[in-house]
Amino acid sequence: MSEALVLFEETVQPGATWSHVLKRGTSLRITDIDGGANAGAMFYNFECPVERYNMPDTLKAQHIARLTQGLVLYSDMGRVLCSIVADTVGWHDPIAGWSSAALVKQKYGEASYQDHRNDCYRNARDGFLIELEKWGLGARDVTSVVNFFSRVTVGQDGGMTFHPGNSAPGSYVELRAEMNVLTILNTCQHPLDPNPRYAPKPVHLSIRRAEPAGPDDPCRVSRPENGRGFTLTERYFQ
Repeated sequence: MSEALVLFEETVQPGATWSHVLKRGTSLRITDIDGGANAGAMFYNFECPVERYNMPDTLKAQHIARLTQGLVLYSDMGRVLCSIVADTVGWHDPIAGWSSAALVKQKYGEASYQDHRNDCYRNARDGFLIELEKWGLGARDVTSVVNFFSRVTVGQDGGMTFHPGNSAPGSYVELRAEMNVLTILNTCQHPLDPNPRYAPKPVHLSIRRAEPAGPDDPCRVSRPENGRGFTLTERYFQ
């Protein structure tokens, strides 16, 4: 990554939540610092937040059950919110959701802020809701999440299996914004993580300038439907 292109960098601590309006023409690189991180993310059209990431359309339009380089995140209006332009992991989970207070208590016990301060046990749902409130959004606006760095497979019986060790230290994924995208990020553990200890991991964020998707852009041409998605997105800005 060219240092001249970097606009700012930041580290999101374990179990913390972060938000930013990722501008069209920039990209967000998320790096798993220690390995084994989970970065759950929600995405919204900043100008009109009722348009947001749509998991079913993203998967069926691209005939996939995982996310990796060359794929895109669709909104519920058929437009492209973000493109995955780089990925050293190869598999990111779009289907398993996020943790709740009840789940964290069941798996790890209780450690309240009053008793443990910054070492308290946090859950992704409450973190997302707190961050959404900063942008005038709330529980009615909660949408599907992408769990970056985590791998979940689905068996013939419909059961979901979490695969530990999917992401090595220093692994990264980079998202190019195709719209002005309100991005909400949370670093709580994946809800299916079998680790019996509460042990979320940090991620490093780097926002940089990015060239627009050209006619031969790998994300545009990777699936037939993606060309239409990019066209709808570009018309939105004309």
